[in-house]
Amino acid sequence: MNSPWRFFFVVEALLFLLAVWQIINNTPLLILLGIGMLNVYLAIKRKKHLRTKNFQLIVGCLMILVSLLNSPALWLMIVFAILFIGLKGVEISGIDFSKHSFWRKKQIIMVETDEPQKHDGKKKKQQWFGNERIGSQVYEWDDINISILSGDTIIDLGNTILPKNDNIVLVRKGFGRTRILIPTGIGVQLEHAAFAGSVVFESKETELRNEVLTVVSSDYSTSPRRLKIVSNTLVGDLEVIRV
Repeated sequence: MNSPWRFFFVVEALLFLLAVWQIINNTPLLILLGIGMLNVYLAIKRKKHLRTKNFQLIVGCLMILVSLLNSPALWLMIVFAILFIGLKGVEISGIDFSKHSFWRKKQIIMVETDEPQKHDGKKKKQQWFGNERIGSQVYEWDDINISILSGDTIIDLGNTILPKNDNIVLVRKGFGRTRILIPTGIGVQLEHAAFAGSVVFESKETELRNEVLTVVSSDYSTSPRRLKIVSNTLVGDLEVIRV
């Protein structure tokens, strides 16, 4: 689990403990919560008198809901969850709403160039768990090599320029879904092995059960820019999407 989600669960757990403490120290709320839970328990246990049972169940649930909503910490939990999940979801999807803003319609973007850097001996830390998106911002292309135990991965090649000739994307994964977004005009060769999962390539879906699938796009041999994808997944789906 990556650190943002660990932070989310820690904060939610602390707010939950604070909510429990607030209810325990508020005698009317504690009594209301106890009566509500007792009504729910009795309604579930009751077998006859269906209308009375439903009424008692609804009253018990309303008592529990009112007692919980009177805790400020619970409201903080809800607000924090909405903000965090909303922002994290936008980050994973890679959607940038500011691109469509009116103040950017006539924007001038100044591009700064850097000297070529040496890649010999370069090391990059990889995470074991969690979702990852590559290509949410403009980046310099380098062959991609990903190893992860569990999590969803999105590789967006729309924000980079592939060099001519052959380029490689290597993905080794235990569990999770992989999506690779490829611009048109690039020849693609895919070799995917999976114990259980499906492959979507050129709008065609193929189910795999401990099998290896090799497919090549129709323009692979004639395209000046080619991409070879080698993927190994224990359980999970792979999608290759043209954008």
